[in-house]
Amino acid sequence: MGRFVNPNNSAFQRALNSEIYVDKSGLLEFTNSIINTEQSMVCHSRPRRFGKSIAVNMLAAYYSRGASSEDMFVDLEISKSSDFYKHLNKYDVICIDVQWFWMNAGASEKVVAFINEQVMEDMRAEYPEIDFPEGTNIARAMSIVNVATGRKFVVIIDEWDVLIRDELKKTAVQEVYINFLRGMFKGTEPTKYLALAYLTGILPIKVEKTQSALNNFDEYTMLSAGPLSKYIGFTDAEVRELCEKYAVDYASVRHWYDGYRMGGYEIYNPKAVVSVMLRKEFQSYWSQTSTYQAITPLLNMDFYGLRADVVEMLGGASVPVNTKSFHNDMVTFNGKDDVLTLLIHLGYLGYNQVSQTAFIPNEEIRSEFLTALEVSKWNELAEFQRASEELLEATLDMNAEAVAEGIERIHMNYVSVIQYNNENSLSSVLSLAYLSTMQYYFRPVREMPLGRGFADFVFLPKPQYAEDYPALLVELKWNQRAKTALAQIKEKKYAESLTAYTGEILLVGISYDKKTKQHECVIESFAKQ
Repeated sequence: MGRFVNPNNSAFQRALNSEIYVDKSGLLEFTNSIINTEQSMVCHSRPRRFGKSIAVNMLAAYYSRGASSEDMFVDLEISKSSDFYKHLNKYDVICIDVQWFWMNAGASEKVVAFINEQVMEDMRAEYPEIDFPEGTNIARAMSIVNVATGRKFVVIIDEWDVLIRDELKKTAVQEVYINFLRGMFKGTEPTKYLALAYLTGILPIKVEKTQSALNNFDEYTMLSAGPLSKYIGFTDAEVRELCEKYAVDYASVRHWYDGYRMGGYEIYNPKAVVSVMLRKEFQSYWSQTSTYQAITPLLNMDFYGLRADVVEMLGGASVPVNTKSFHNDMVTFNGKDDVLTLLIHLGYLGYNQVSQTAFIPNEEIRSEFLTALEVSKWNELAEFQRASEELLEATLDMNAEAVAEGIERIHMNYVSVIQYNNENSLSSVLSLAYLSTMQYYFRPVREMPLGRGFADFVFLPKPQYAEDYPALLVELKWNQRAKTALAQIKEKKYAESLTAYTGEILLVGISYDKKTKQHECVIESFAKQ
């Protein structure tokens, strides 16, 4: 039993000892299903604060010969699997955290040598009967052990991409590291000594540099997590259970921390959910300093349409994104799509795989964006906020003429970046126009099923503002009259369907005439029966 070779299970025990532990041992059922197969090499990337290290520690505790872990897993989901005991503590495990080695090696140029040195120290202690030649590296050592004992290894690497994402300009460092990975995972020989390889980090595999080293890995990312989706973070069912146990309002937790959609699951940031359960405070649990450092340089990049997309997402809209051009690093950017794709991998944006759109997933992330943008003094944001506040005031005062003028002003000021000639594009402008509502209202629900149809926009005030701010039902029309939009709200009984909402409701009909380029608005207060 060593630090890196056949480690004990104390790291995972720390997670089990915590006040809140959500059982994600089902991940082991997946890895057991692929162990010793052609699919046994996995790269599972996800953002910081999404439980990567806990997963790594769980895998090591389960597979390592250096641990006796039956007691810690016997009450977890994996114990129900038919092959639970077949793989429990049956493998030689090498578990390393590249971030730790990078921080302790003294220099990035020394990382690979330091990893080999430290792991080989454990290997010699673990297999004293084997004479490893001087200069033997990890890959060769695993091969030697396999020949001598017939044993196969499980290799687990946390923060595998740290040198790829943070030392991009150091070509020599990258080449040495890539050759290190290639030696362990590529070719015929590794298939003899590897039972399973599990890599985790933030970024997907960088094709240009690591293709020859890692093209035999199956990738699961924030863009496409497949069967590993429910292990990215906490699922909605898991959060509901925690809310009941800790007496925390589920609707508020959902508003603040939900928003990631993958594999049919609604996924929450585990760090945030645990924090709000224990502290009972709804706020952002992302580090504002690290957020500012991570996203501000990206948002300040001078790519056409990037800032308009960000403001649009702040208003609750989704924007199209082409994720295929991304270079899988944090330096190479050829346009706004690359910036948005990186923000998806970092967890600052959600991604809809079906519509191929990006969006700000929840209030926590939205507040981080606003903080970063305010600190960086975005003139666009200040202008939008001021215009949007005036528009909201006009709407609440039921000043339809001022509302139409305000929307038209936003349209004209941003006509170069937001062209619209249909209702869908008009919706995007409305997201921008009502940006200021996010202070007092939940994120607007678009195409909300109500009555006999789907309401274009529904704004519901947050509980603390419910007495002072009415709900807003907004219907949009293109090349028709605003009164037609209002008539549709009434005809399809949208307002009557908001039975759970007992406060005041304003009905807002808005239209845009393509020929005259004029906007029209009609506002009425809904009289409840």
